[in-house]
Amino acid sequence: MTGPAVPFREIVLKVHSRCDLACDHCYVYEHADQSWRTRPKTISDHVIARTAQRLAEHAKTHALPSVSVILHGGEPLLAGPSRLRRVCEEFGAALSGVAALDLRIHTNGLQLSPRYLDLFDEFDVRVGISLDGDRTANDRHRRFADGRSSHPLVLKAVELLRQDRYRHLDLGLLCTVDIANDPHAVLDALVALDPPLIDFLLPHATWDEPPPRPDGSPTAYAEWLLAVFDRWQEEGRPVPVRLFSSVLSTLGGGPSLTESLGLAPTDLVVVETDGQLEQVDSLKSAYEGAAATGFDVFSHSFDDVAAHPGVRARQLGLAGVSETCRRCPVVRSCGGGLYTHRYRPENGFDNPSVYCADLEALVRGIQARTSAAGVSPAVTDRDELVAEQHDLTRTLLAGLHDALDGRGGARWDEAWGIAGVLESCDEGAVALDRVLAHPYTRTWLLDVLEGLHAERPEAVGQALRLPSYVAAAAVRSGLDVEVAADYRDGRLFLPTVGELRLAGPGEAGRVGVRAAGDGFSVRREGGGARTVPGGADGPDWFPVRHFAAGGAPAFALDDLDPYRDCFDSPAAPRLGRTDAEAWAGAVGRAWELLEQAAPRQAADAATTLTTLTPLLAGRNAGRPHGYGTVGLVMAEAEDPLELALALLRGLRRAGLRALLDVTDLYALDGAWEHRPPWRRNAKVPFSGLLAETYERVGLSFLAPEFLDGVPEALDMMDGAAEPTVGGMRLLRSLRDEVGGVHGTSGMNALMNAAAHDLVR
Repeated sequence: MTGPAVPFREIVLKVHSRCDLACDHCYVYEHADQSWRTRPKTISDHVIARTAQRLAEHAKTHALPSVSVILHGGEPLLAGPSRLRRVCEEFGAALSGVAALDLRIHTNGLQLSPRYLDLFDEFDVRVGISLDGDRTANDRHRRFADGRSSHPLVLKAVELLRQDRYRHLDLGLLCTVDIANDPHAVLDALVALDPPLIDFLLPHATWDEPPPRPDGSPTAYAEWLLAVFDRWQEEGRPVPVRLFSSVLSTLGGGPSLTESLGLAPTDLVVVETDGQLEQVDSLKSAYEGAAATGFDVFSHSFDDVAAHPGVRARQLGLAGVSETCRRCPVVRSCGGGLYTHRYRPENGFDNPSVYCADLEALVRGIQARTSAAGVSPAVTDRDELVAEQHDLTRTLLAGLHDALDGRGGARWDEAWGIAGVLESCDEGAVALDRVLAHPYTRTWLLDVLEGLHAERPEAVGQALRLPSYVAAAAVRSGLDVEVAADYRDGRLFLPTVGELRLAGPGEAGRVGVRAAGDGFSVRREGGGARTVPGGADGPDWFPVRHFAAGGAPAFALDDLDPYRDCFDSPAAPRLGRTDAEAWAGAVGRAWELLEQAAPRQAADAATTLTTLTPLLAGRNAGRPHGYGTVGLVMAEAEDPLELALALLRGLRRAGLRALLDVTDLYALDGAWEHRPPWRRNAKVPFSGLLAETYERVGLSFLAPEFLDGVPEALDMMDGAAEPTVGGMRLLRSLRDEVGGVHGTSGMNALMNAAAHDLVR
């Protein structure tokens, strides 16, 4: 096992090893490991103090911001208020100034009283209560040794915890699943108690001692949970359910929210009443000694336990699950199931969960029920993608304002205030939107934010380009608003408008910029104002040029923006008039080819593409930019088909990047390798296979040979574990593209002929 051990952020402290109930499904007393019989009933002062010291050392060593201590048993309330106070005081003192302390207690609730809750309120100990549903469901397992029901006392505890003075301590309810119970009745009973959270737990079982399946169904537990899920959905999700939230999170590319599912490494250690350090105690269901490490708090640190082979095995994530699980598409969500549930005497834990079929059916069932709602509209709606991209830019700008935290001084504040003035009227808001939506505005924002995060000294100066963006918006709006903007190296650049040379190289200063007719005026401090016409080039004025291509709206030919050098090939310098006209003409001919061979793609592009930038042949370090731009290498302009393919390639790459900016299409990228059908000797991560496939589908509209291998690649990705629900929807849309346009060989031949006719 390679790599450093994962530090523990959570310890389960066994404060009492006996219980006042006789639950027949309890892993502590009823399963394989019976070590409880030889342990002290109550944790000692010495064990408490030593454990607190060990945890503080561990937190300090690993610079942990916070740690959780869960008081457990047996039944922890049997330790009594004095013993629990000692625990709270010792851990609070040891962690003071080292890490935030999150104290919790998991209890059956029978002993809960105001005396305990006042203590918990004093130390902010949050309380989770075990309850399996209504009385019928709860009494199936949670009874006293003489058979009496525990249900009335548990309800009394829940009602006490719900009182206003204690409500902030309520962690929620833990319910162990029994498929003999009515799933709707169980959920209704739990929801009626208005808990902040419900956590459903599968009963502990192994391949040696499998869970009961009265009707023999391999998915009986999934069917039960899906019945609960359906009821939960119908009721409008009245209470968070951790199990369902975890599956929904992982389907969307997020993390698992529970140890029983997902691939997150374990960060939990158990301290028994005698100070023995153990692995997660559900392992007691597997075999005698399964949880043991041979370590204790007197002679060993938590780092010693973290390095134990049994603990490390549960920190390997995907590498720690069986080969069967690694090949399963739902492994991101189920994570191979709870480690304990994988045990088989012949080969230990190198197996799928004994609930494997249930977990797969549960994940797929939730996915089928929620996939439409879980997919970002941007995946299928181009207008929505544009809107989300714009929201992202505005969010980044607001984030920059917060990150500066006053370091921008009066110049930033003045520009920020004028932006607010522009926002207050229609003309100004539209103009400001246009400037912020400019693709290279995003590059500027990301560069500055990265610089501030890295504490680069020039970052604040970069941020103070904001006045130029606001001035450009004021000019575009035509409103009578003057904006003080900076010129640098003798040049005033107004994004989307143009560049004015005001002084010699190396000179800097400030000017007042104001809209004037079709152009703008520039006023120097202490000097007169000068009017700059908006359209034609002048000796020291270089506007951003626009040109029309086919039936598309006019595009900006941006060969000026200082942040345009963000493509894989270097940006060309400002083109002379003749070169610019020749380049625009070549792009126009390529666009006409695109309109004839791929009219739908051309129409879609016309609604989103705003900016084209000439590039030079060669390699360049690409950087992120906003949606709506494509860079085209000037050498490609000699061949209309080559330029059309480059244009289409750029559009596809920009579209996929824009989607990835606003939604997760896959997760755990790089955990698996895939062989693209068009280059069998290569291995790429899912992101690479998706990008190549997405691009090839687009290029096939102009050159059908790019379709070779695409159906196979789509099948490969459909069966992979990486795609989220949004990613699966994107794959479906790619199939629709392929089927809708390339459905017959005749259509392919027609497109090919059209392309060749235009080239001739």
